[in-house]
Amino acid sequence: MTGESGEAIWLWWALAAAVTVVLLVGLWVWNKGRKFAEGDVFRASRLSSGNHLFPTQVLITPTSVVQYTPRWIGRQEQTIHMAHLSSVNIETGLILSDVLIETSGGSDPIVCHGHRKADAGRMKSLIDRYQTDYYRGRPPAPVGGGGSGR
Repeated sequence: MTGESGEAIWLWWALAAAVTVVLLVGLWVWNKGRKFAEGDVFRASRLSSGNHLFPTQVLITPTSVVQYTPRWIGRQEQTIHMAHLSSVNIETGLILSDVLIETSGGSDPIVCHGHRKADAGRMKSLIDRYQTDYYRGRPPAPVGGGGSGR
């Protein structure tokens, strides 16, 4: 009887440890997927390719575009100034859209997979507006409203 109860206690402790590990990993993934900055941040859908655990986020400010991709340890971040953007292309699928933001300086473009169609259009319109303001010499003023955050 003592052997069986000792084994049962061991199994309960093993189960509790496994549940704790799963909860900690889930908390880690959730924390990495939160908005990384205030403002117009657009988060890719977790249903899209390459975004299941850590969805890519794009921050659009009056002076730059930042692509932020969290990793298990650390992050990858690419910033392009508004003056160095040459075009924004949107490839629309049935539900989600891919956004390609090309540069004029020869650096790699920002490629974002799996954004909602409305977010992709908003990203393009924000970049167009901020570029127009930049080249007309207007002081940058954030539009506000932010991305979907989903």
